[in-house]
Amino acid sequence: MHSYRERLTVPVGWWLLASACVALLGTEVWAGLGGLIPAGTYVVLAAVVGAVLVNWSAAVIEVTGDTLRAGRATLPLDQVGEVVALDEAQATRLRGPRADPAAHLLLRPYLKRAVYIELAGPDSDVPYWLLATRKPTELAAAIQRSHQVVR
Repeated sequence: MHSYRERLTVPVGWWLLASACVALLGTEVWAGLGGLIPAGTYVVLAAVVGAVLVNWSAAVIEVTGDTLRAGRATLPLDQVGEVVALDEAQATRLRGPRADPAAHLLLRPYLKRAVYIELAGPDSDVPYWLLATRKPTELAAAIQRSHQVVR
């Protein structure tokens, strides 16, 4: 049973911008060197940029039963305290000047809003989780619903 699932895919605009950058950089190398080396530069640049964007798109946030999974990390929902959907300004403060270095963060530069999840477990070294999302209110509601069922 999935009460919430979201894949943090990279927007199409980022793929288009990455393609333009690969073309521009590859063309500069081609103009400077000529021959077969620039053709290889296109391939290498495209592979590296594509791998980074695919890796960013692989992250999934999922609330299932009594567990929250964010990327590779999992959190039992019985350890959840306060859950708050953050707007852009609030998320920016928690990502930057007010950030705790011990917090668990799943952030993407193309997602501006987030959900703050306080951990209520006394033995936890992590004070909170901060998860970037396109739908912060829906994610926060799903966590709270599942947390109440677990209690």
